[in-house]
Amino acid sequence: MSEPVPYVFTRNLKTLPSADVLVAGGGMAGFSAACAAAKQGAKVLLLEQFADLGGVATTAGTAAFCGETTGQGEVFDSVIRELERLDAIAAYKPYIDCEARSFDHEVLKMVLQEAALAAGVDILFHTRLVDADASNGRIETAVLHNKSGLQAVHARTVIDATGEADLAHRAGFATVKGRDGDGAQLPMALNFFLREAARVVQQELPAAPAAPGGKLEAFANADELPMVSVWPQDDGKVGIKLKVTGRDATDGRSLSEAEIDARRMMWRVVHFLQRHKLRKFELSRHRFDYLSPIIGIREGRRVLGEYVLNVDDLRAGRQFDDAVALGVFYLDCMDPATPKKAYLIDWEQRHVPPYHVPFRALRPKGSRNLLVAGRCFSADQLALSSARVMTTASMMGQAAGIAAAWCARDGSELEAVYARKLRAELETRGARLEPKPGMTPVN
Repeated sequence: MSEPVPYVFTRNLKTLPSADVLVAGGGMAGFSAACAAAKQGAKVLLLEQFADLGGVATTAGTAAFCGETTGQGEVFDSVIRELERLDAIAAYKPYIDCEARSFDHEVLKMVLQEAALAAGVDILFHTRLVDADASNGRIETAVLHNKSGLQAVHARTVIDATGEADLAHRAGFATVKGRDGDGAQLPMALNFFLREAARVVQQELPAAPAAPGGKLEAFANADELPMVSVWPQDDGKVGIKLKVTGRDATDGRSLSEAEIDARRMMWRVVHFLQRHKLRKFELSRHRFDYLSPIIGIREGRRVLGEYVLNVDDLRAGRQFDDAVALGVFYLDCMDPATPKKAYLIDWEQRHVPPYHVPFRALRPKGSRNLLVAGRCFSADQLALSSARVMTTASMMGQAAGIAAAWCARDGSELEAVYARKLRAELETRGARLEPKPGMTPVN
């Protein structure tokens, strides 16, 4: 089969008003970056491909903040206070006593939207980054698409919070993905929900004529199930997380197939849970209620930064002079080679002491006006499995937003950001960068 012939596309694009800071991606990292930059007085444009902010936290239905949920900086901490005021988050417990603090992901959508607007952020929903034009380490123009068509925008500084380093990759900065050897990425997860009914429910498997064999097969016993996590919530709702392996989050075809495979697997799991007890969970009186509209991605591309945070740094609890975030969460490195519950390390050795994420890991190598925040920052796969969580990602975002705003204001480049000044500003704004006593778990 012959190779496809390249198609050259040329068009004059409408140019949007320029911004001081452009943020691509409105998950917890991008939201925090945009708010932090705007609070510094920058004119900020935030691009979000879906209809709400929060990304994995909201659209993908991952309704729990992992790790420590206090001292994450003024942006994140203000979100927590509003969720508490709205009675939409579990009571606080320090990390170790509580690994993940659940919240109402539908309420969070509104909280994030209003917080960003109050900070003065200009939000474009349903807007996806398409391409970027860069030269000599500077991103000159970003190309985006929404209902108004293809458009271009110029910004003095740019933050990639897409999760998959889409902006950095398209601008030609070096990126990596997956583990060494086979490139396998940390597994995705599909979140769906059941709700308690007034009677026993045994819904049938839906028709699936395009599936292998023309139908969905019921699981015969629990040993056939993939890894399934169950967390009961208030008001009779039960959240379920399903491990999804074997797909590439950076490839359009593979990501589409991941959604199809995961939904088929979900229906088979629901069919089983309504008929069989799983561990301590009896769900025969629960009806399928809600499926998150997107799959949850743990790992896509990561930039190669001025520093690559590695798992040895985490295990040593390494501290850096240019620290911008404090990570505490364990190495959540599920094995991508199997849908079963299996990990890349001995699970008894998962805990790490508190560690720093350095500012250099947010700077793609050779970048003069581009920062990254969230799970596309510069780290090896095992380090990423801890630092990718939303609490730490938000801390990275706040740091990137402040630094980007400073560069835009002063007309300077990233080299001019004084790390100690940035750290002092973060701490003034509520970021706890020194570990508290008792934060180190025992394996």
